[in-house]
Amino acid sequence: MKKLALFKILFFSVIISTMIFCSKKNLAKNNTVIKPTKYYFNSSGNDNNDGSIDHPFQSIAKLNALPLHAGDAVYFNGGDAFIGSILIDSTKYGTADNPILISSYGNNDATAIINGGNGTALTVYKASYINISNLQFKGNGRKAGNTKDGVIINLSKNININSIEVSGFQKSGLLIYASSNVTNNNVYAYENGSAGISIEGPYGKKESSYNIYFGHCLAENNPGDPTNLTNHSGNGIVVGNCRKVMIEYCTATNNGWDMPRIGNGPVGIWAYEADSVTIQHCLSYHNKTSVGGADGGGFDLDGGVTNSVVQYNLSYENQGAGYCIFQYLYASPWHDNVFRFNISENDGLVSDGKAGIYIWNSSRDANQFYNCLFYNNTIYNTHEAAISYSELSMRKNFAFYNNIFVAEDSLIKGLRNNGDVYLGNDWWSITRQFNAENITDFKKWAQQNKQEMIAGKIVGMNIYPGFVHPGNATITSEDSLKTFMNYQLPQSSLLRTNGVNIKTLYSINNGVIDFFSNPISGNGIGACF
Repeated sequence: MKKLALFKILFFSVIISTMIFCSKKNLAKNNTVIKPTKYYFNSSGNDNNDGSIDHPFQSIAKLNALPLHAGDAVYFNGGDAFIGSILIDSTKYGTADNPILISSYGNNDATAIINGGNGTALTVYKASYINISNLQFKGNGRKAGNTKDGVIINLSKNININSIEVSGFQKSGLLIYASSNVTNNNVYAYENGSAGISIEGPYGKKESSYNIYFGHCLAENNPGDPTNLTNHSGNGIVVGNCRKVMIEYCTATNNGWDMPRIGNGPVGIWAYEADSVTIQHCLSYHNKTSVGGADGGGFDLDGGVTNSVVQYNLSYENQGAGYCIFQYLYASPWHDNVFRFNISENDGLVSDGKAGIYIWNSSRDANQFYNCLFYNNTIYNTHEAAISYSELSMRKNFAFYNNIFVAEDSLIKGLRNNGDVYLGNDWWSITRQFNAENITDFKKWAQQNKQEMIAGKIVGMNIYPGFVHPGNATITSEDSLKTFMNYQLPQSSLLRTNGVNIKTLYSINNGVIDFFSNPISGNGIGACF
């Protein structure tokens, strides 16, 4: 019996040892390091080649069939055009240390062209750690057969896009859908239909797209989607159903001029149904809407936006208002948003805003539209009003501190009385020195409306700001904002020191820096010191 027991022990020991050996062997096999591969594509190549730089592949179909792994790189010959639609799906994903790269090579830094024809040029679907750079993506044109978005990042994460051009697509040039940790630098989106650049996701789910960055992007001449007859199109950069989005040092211009309908229109740079969006150091100018259409503005925090900031931006000569503060019917509540240290010049000359700022709430419910801080902005309009209130503008807890409001005649258009607070602002009517709500005496207006007063003392001002060169903006790049001195105040100006200190009085974060990124004084009025 003892011998039998010993035999059993030895037998099972051999079995266990064999199992451990096999497991280690399989583990080693599964953890085999695959050496990253560089694949080259040339229009004169051949898909039967090995894909090396001396023997490149030729077609996008070949790329789509490749089993890409972490660290692999795909290079298209600069200057060549490749017809088709690239698909990077869940079987092709990189790692944080070894992302997959898709780019151009050779030919004195010329970029390769991916021609999507009537379809999409690049789709990244359920993939991660993909870098895309130095490529042009072209479609046949928004009215010439194309019906798709140009580049789609869909249900993906950890995507890095740098130095690409996207044009000729009927929908968005670049669409990010329900994705996260996406970085976009130097994207040039032009001649698309619905938008140059957009973020989307399942409606009402702000968490679907998050941690997304845009820097030094240009959305130019995206006129409108000829097939969209029920909603806006022709936007520059629009982000929705998302959270934690940064848009900085970007420009939007000449968008929206061919929206094929009358109704709600496009905007240069804006957000809706979004949380924690920051739009800063951006330029939005000469944006348009359809004849008889609405909007066409510079910047907009629209329906359902929360906890977001618009700061250090310049808007000029947009057909709609420079800064749109909107809440539409059935959107989730709009609240706790800030506009500060922005400039608007001669905006709102065509569409229904007719002012530098336009406030509108079609929900008709003040509980859906509340807690807006608008401070240290400069609004200059030689043709229309500074502020416009729609007939539909029910709201609560809107406060305007330390702004400079300059208008051709009447400073305020529409019904203001909704409990708004105005303190420390400077008001100037070009034709009458002061004119607001049919009152031409500033002191009388302040006392009658209980505005611009603290403890019975008037704290607002009614003096000419003395700007350096107002009404003459010509800059075309966000890089020029740092030298845009037109609205700087004279050194001796009373406006530098006679505002209200909102940090001391109301514990409001006053921004620390001004439009030029200079340190601010707590009592300055306007955007530029």
